[in-house]
Amino acid sequence: MVVKLEDRKLRLFKLVEHWAEHGQEHGERYLEAAAEAEEMGLGEVAEELRAAHRLTEEASKHLEKALSLGEG
Repeated sequence: MVVKLEDRKLRLFKLVEHWAEHGQEHGERYLEAAAEAEEMGLGEVAEELRAAHRLTEEASKHLEKALSLGEG
């Protein structure tokens, strides 16, 4: 079975789109967990979770850029 390039491209970009959306959901949960950690007196844990959120935001920007480049 031969898969056309356009079909492969569509699947790839659907996957990248999924990652971008799913990553943002995880990032939001990281912030919620950071607040919980802070309430428990786990300041360093909270800071690491906030750092994970920042990195997730950065990854999302790259995924969104990849999507926009694929539209061209």
